[in-house]
Amino acid sequence: MNERRPDPDALLAHVQREEARALRGKLKIFFGGTAGVGKTYAMLTAAQRKKAEAVDVVVGYVEPHGRAETERLLEGLETIPHLLLPYGAATLREFDLDLALARKPQLILVDELAHTNAVGARHEKRWQDIEELRDAGIDVWTTVNVQHLESLNDVVASITSVRMQETVPDTVFESADEVELIDLPPEDLLQRLREGKVYVPERARMALENFFRPGNLIALRELALRKTAERVDAAMDRYRTTEGIAQPWAAGERVLVGIGPRSDGASLVRAGKRLAAALHAPWIVVYVETPDLIRLPEAERNRRIAWLRFAEQLGAETVTLGGHNAGQELLNYTRTRNVTRVLLGEPSRKGLARWMRPSTVDYLLKRIKGVDLTVVKTTEATLAARNPFLARSAAYFAAPASGKLRWPGYAFALLTIAVATAIAWFAKPVLSEANVVMVYLLAIALVALRFGRGPSLAASGASVLAFNFFFVEPIFTLNVADGQYLMTFAVLMLVGLLIGWLMSSVRMQARVAGHRERRTALLYAMARELAATRGQENIARVAVRHIAESFEAQVVVLLPDRTRKIRHPTGTAEPASLHGADLSIAQWVFDHGSPAGMGTDTLPGTPARYLPLTASETQVGQLGVLAVLPVNPRRIMLPEQAHLLETFAAQIALALERAALAERAESAAVHAESESVRNSLLAAISHDMRTPLAVISGAASALLDVDLEPTQRAELARSIVDEAAQMTQVIANVLDMTRLESGRVALRDEWISLDEVAAAAVRRVQPRLGDRPVQIEIDRGLPLVKADPVLLEQLLVNLLDNAARHTPPGTNVSVHARRGIDEIELSVADDGPGLPADIDPDMLFDKFQRGRAEGAQGGVGLGLAICRAIARAHGGEIRAERIPAGGALFAVTLPLTEEAPVVPAEAET
Repeated sequence: MNERRPDPDALLAHVQREEARALRGKLKIFFGGTAGVGKTYAMLTAAQRKKAEAVDVVVGYVEPHGRAETERLLEGLETIPHLLLPYGAATLREFDLDLALARKPQLILVDELAHTNAVGARHEKRWQDIEELRDAGIDVWTTVNVQHLESLNDVVASITSVRMQETVPDTVFESADEVELIDLPPEDLLQRLREGKVYVPERARMALENFFRPGNLIALRELALRKTAERVDAAMDRYRTTEGIAQPWAAGERVLVGIGPRSDGASLVRAGKRLAAALHAPWIVVYVETPDLIRLPEAERNRRIAWLRFAEQLGAETVTLGGHNAGQELLNYTRTRNVTRVLLGEPSRKGLARWMRPSTVDYLLKRIKGVDLTVVKTTEATLAARNPFLARSAAYFAAPASGKLRWPGYAFALLTIAVATAIAWFAKPVLSEANVVMVYLLAIALVALRFGRGPSLAASGASVLAFNFFFVEPIFTLNVADGQYLMTFAVLMLVGLLIGWLMSSVRMQARVAGHRERRTALLYAMARELAATRGQENIARVAVRHIAESFEAQVVVLLPDRTRKIRHPTGTAEPASLHGADLSIAQWVFDHGSPAGMGTDTLPGTPARYLPLTASETQVGQLGVLAVLPVNPRRIMLPEQAHLLETFAAQIALALERAALAERAESAAVHAESESVRNSLLAAISHDMRTPLAVISGAASALLDVDLEPTQRAELARSIVDEAAQMTQVIANVLDMTRLESGRVALRDEWISLDEVAAAAVRRVQPRLGDRPVQIEIDRGLPLVKADPVLLEQLLVNLLDNAARHTPPGTNVSVHARRGIDEIELSVADDGPGLPADIDPDMLFDKFQRGRAEGAQGGVGLGLAICRAIARAHGGEIRAERIPAGGALFAVTLPLTEEAPVVPAEAET
């Protein structure tokens, strides 16, 4: 009954998924290996059956490709009108999502899931349209070919030499409620092509010569069948989890090879490979790290690592589990992965030892159900097969000294027993012999908790001797008067050994779990920090710090230069950075995209491992190389650790790719802005140069006429001079704006009087102001201002010139200057028509922005932009306001950062 009880968490997750699905429309995909297998035909045939069942079926978009049998199936089905979008001189037909949402049928047919919509549609991809239909509660039927799945894009390209540009995310395919495989043998499909039932004859001939070759069709058909089988397998796993079915179902073969303390693991791996190949099944090699195996000598543990690496080379999936009982861990993992066959080595324990402590084979034989268990007997007559105890002892004696001091643990054990004896001796009047034994058991437990199995064994023996010597008659001797105490001694010794063994196992498992939790936390911490880090150099420093801490290694992230040559990092490096990385090996790894160094097939004698940092987008390619030099090679030789290192490398690659894409986006934005400015500048200059050039050309042509009066000649010459001056002003504005924005203009700050600057600006603009009176109002006692007099005068000239351009003759213009709390405000105002009502005043300071049409006296639209650049160069700001009574006001605020000097003449007054 317990085995059929569903997992509460899995059941809750299933209920939540079903509730979420109930709110959305259902998606059915008619899935095929390639075009022409009959997906659309099958979808329309099923739709006709649904309509006969009184289901509200609507055709949203179906592409019949000129096939008469497909067009006949459309008869009688309501069809939503297409969305017509212009594309150059042509008009494209697209699916009208808005009409479909307004119609809201029970079921809608939308062909070609991977289709890219034309410009003007709401979404870029058709699958996005379908997702919105599902969100609205509408059921959708659609079609897609296997080559359009995103995860298979590279595989299809390598087979067919054609890369599909239109792809569908696998998440959309996996979210489908039903997938119906439409299959057709390659011979039948080729025959349909030749008969013109797929494409028109000319296109069919080209398809037969290129994409629709028999080998391509066979490969695509296999991909479609496998993808459908994977979906069915995943559905079966979900059902078993939801229903709490622990017993594996042999719907598909999966082989598990368990390697343990035997010395013939390589033979066992080879046997597993042969069986998996014969069954055409995936296979897994599992290594369970029990406390006994963790305590093996370094050489023995390295042999097991070599077996796992050997299994990976043969194509197996390798997994390292941790637990107290290898049989229980294998049993649980077998149920989790739906394994159908398990291969184990022959048990090494024989006779009484096997009865007292059953082997993994015996454990699984009693408990496993629905799984074939195969015991492999190798031909190697090893020492382990004859006597595992002697083999393990020989391994311990052959292992080099670890350098760890062990005597303090034994000394602490003896001291603890001595303290327990003293406590029991002084408490003897109030303690019975059973309670004295409890005191010794407590001491043994404390020793086992602190120092492990060896010292606890010593504590157990010492406690038996101390109890006999001090508390059993005759005391102070090791003689035993009553034979019943022998049972007490045996129980005390056995319980002490059991406590020590359990405590040691728990400590070892806790330590292993702590290491794994720490590694997971480090991976999470690195991913979180990388997500918040900008710049490739900063990302490299973060990666070095985290990987060095996790693997106790020296690490370096090697990035390419502009010539795609790997180089050492520049600037300040992390203390744990690997300075001696071999750039030639790193360059090979970068060029080939394959790992090299320790633990790989390329240059395995190198002490460091080099991993490529590969981008997820194939267009980006390799981003760099990660080099790791561990203090202890086991840190990266163990397959579990190697996979963790690869995960770290993948996270680093994602961060570097994000940084590279961000730089590209920024560069593209700058380039687009530059192009926009260039186009605007060319348009403005061409517009504002055309009129002056036309006037100059006309006036110069007229001057060639010798019959002109002197006054006419003077007028024509004056017009040439005026238009040339206007062109000169346009070019000067463009050059000034360029210099200001490039930062090449250095301010020449001087203490200046605003009276003098305003008067000089009015004199320069007076010819353009004409009969517009100008009034200068500077507050009395206004201090000197530290600014660049040339630029500040140019600012006022531009503001006065702007007033002359946009106000009628006779308009009053005034220049004001007043002091604020810590700033001076300089303004130019007029009582003309004011600012345009349809323009934000702040936008007037943008480049190439014009307030209104300017007639013949045009401009590029840079005058006010130059004013803002000058104001900001002085640490100030400029604003534009509408005067309620009529007119416009432009005010510049300049900060007072220093105390102005006092002019002697002003001091006397």
